[in-house]
Amino acid sequence: MSSDSKSHVPLVILGAGVIGLTIAYIAACDSDVAFDITILARDMPGDWHSQAWASPFAGASWSPSPLGGTDERVRRWEQISFDRLWEMAPSGLVKRSPAKILGETDAVLSTIWWQDLVRDFGLLSESEVPAPYKVGVSFNTVTMNPTEYLSWLRSELESRGVVFRRQYVRSLDEVKPFVGKTGLLVNATSLGARSLIGVEDTTMYPIRGQSIVVECTGLQEFLYPHCPDVSLHVGGGLSERVTSITPRPGLTQTNTAFLNGTYQVGNWDTSLDMSAAKGIFERCSTLAPCLKDEGTKILMHNVGLRPDRKGGPRVEAERISLPLVRSDGLAPNPSPGEDAEQQQNITVIHAYGMGAAGYQRSWGVALEVLSLLKENM
Repeated sequence: MSSDSKSHVPLVILGAGVIGLTIAYIAACDSDVAFDITILARDMPGDWHSQAWASPFAGASWSPSPLGGTDERVRRWEQISFDRLWEMAPSGLVKRSPAKILGETDAVLSTIWWQDLVRDFGLLSESEVPAPYKVGVSFNTVTMNPTEYLSWLRSELESRGVVFRRQYVRSLDEVKPFVGKTGLLVNATSLGARSLIGVEDTTMYPIRGQSIVVECTGLQEFLYPHCPDVSLHVGGGLSERVTSITPRPGLTQTNTAFLNGTYQVGNWDTSLDMSAAKGIFERCSTLAPCLKDEGTKILMHNVGLRPDRKGGPRVEAERISLPLVRSDGLAPNPSPGEDAEQQQNITVIHAYGMGAAGYQRSWGVALEVLSLLKENM
């Protein structure tokens, strides 16, 4: 169907992280509806050093998450996303990486729900498991470089006529002029959903992640020592430490890897802790001694806030009346303009709260959001 014969629907997407961008891509490529897409965001691809958003600082790979084993919808998102990313490998934006998960006890084997999701899953023999670990599994996974991957998404969207508008949106009332009378809104604001007036989702919380990006020729394997679900632990101590090594694809810079890290629930601190960085490097060097080789380069230290949510991710439609009316009378006055005061119901599709799993759920979430958009046109 040509774009001229398709119905045109205004679509406003709040947020330009990996979830918002992927939703925009799926909508822009839809064969049934011509969405006129505007992305409103404070932070966008290119703002690589802004700690106000999470996507540039992510590990950007597929790794096991407990929620996928208990929530069928999340498992479906991850399967769709893994398959799509696997198919993208020839582009150079995604790396098909051999992977190992290691454990000191057989507990690692009891948490595996994902053996049919990944590629080439198998158990490691005793001789293949390095000390001090006792058991392990191997498989092939997918990894990305956030700066290259997000830049590609933005470029693809701009080539399809998507408009990027830099704007700090404090209230849903501010998007009414962009949505118009027939448009739809996607809320992909992640942690911003906590303070966005009209949403105010206080179940959102940060998980502080500190990491190191290195250049090292010997890191070609995703390595992840299994530990109890750190998301169940709040407070200080060893429960906040996670260790993994993620080799990255490189269209512009080769032989880089992401060293993780920390998992500090409820911690909003974005300052760099060099003592934590030392611990990360030492733990990862135990897994991969080549990190201590002379040619290794430290490229950057990162601190980012993973946007998690009590009760799990939120992907659903909601009808909201704008301008907002509050019983306390504290809703900001909408900007003056035509129809600014006229009450109007709009459909908001919420898509946020992915925690550390935004990249590995992005394509599946985007397809579900597209379905919700069409149901609410």
